[in-house]
Amino acid sequence: MDRTAKLVVIARGVHEAIRAYQEALGEEPTPPWAESGWMQDSTRDAVEFALDNPTPGAQHEAWASAKHRAGWWYGPEKDANRKTHPSLVPFDQLAEAEQRKDAIVIAVVQGLASVLGVTSTKRPTTT
Repeated sequence: MDRTAKLVVIARGVHEAIRAYQEALGEEPTPPWAESGWMQDSTRDAVEFALDNPTPGAQHEAWASAKHRAGWWYGPEKDANRKTHPSLVPFDQLAEAEQRKDAIVIAVVQGLASVLGVTSTKRPTTT
């Protein structure tokens, strides 16, 4: 299996893990992978980012930056028409359950990447 195919496997695992977590929290879960459309590309991007930046805070900031670039802003409720989302705040201001979502992303990426032999694309720094 080539790197691209492995990244899709990891992205699908991340997507389904977050769906399960959303259900456990009593939230409306995202659609299943096969029905997730644009979320597939977004999740693959999150996987690539997580491989190079394995911290929940960095993951959240990357997600928030992508949302801002797409025209989304903070709002007390998620509203796709108004492009508002309550999680568009700094990581340390998120509710614990939201911080854990980012931690789950990192944990699933690291676990599956290890099994599949996928590594970061960052070059090690030398001093």
